Amino acid sequence: MTGDRDDERDDVIDRFHRAVNMSPTALEKWLGTEESRSVGQKTDGGESVGHASGRRIVDLLRTKNADLGTDDVAHMRKVVGYVNRHLKQRPEGDVTATRWRYSLMNWGHDPLA
Repeated sequence: MTGDRDDERDDVIDRFHRAVNMSPTALEKWLGTEESRSVGQKTDGGESVGHASGRRIVDLLRTKNADLGTDDVAHMRKVVGYVNRHLKQRPEGDVTATRWRYSLMNWGHDPLA
């Protein structure tokens, strides 16, 4: 049974690293911009869900796979789901300066990369 859970964990980690195509440094820099803070559903604290997720993604990218906990892997699964769903909603035309792209970038994925 443990082997199946390990395989599933490894699969989630692999899918996370494929979905997140921004480096921790690039994502951290992006999260410091006004564009990053301008998109997403805000929480009571005023920060968007995606922006908070981006900060956690930076930490996850800097964590060795062996040191990832159950909550970390669960967040990775959430990131993969968000990125995959959001990519399917790509608007027509140039997406360079769109809320769609900015939102994805908060989750660690730059569709223009």
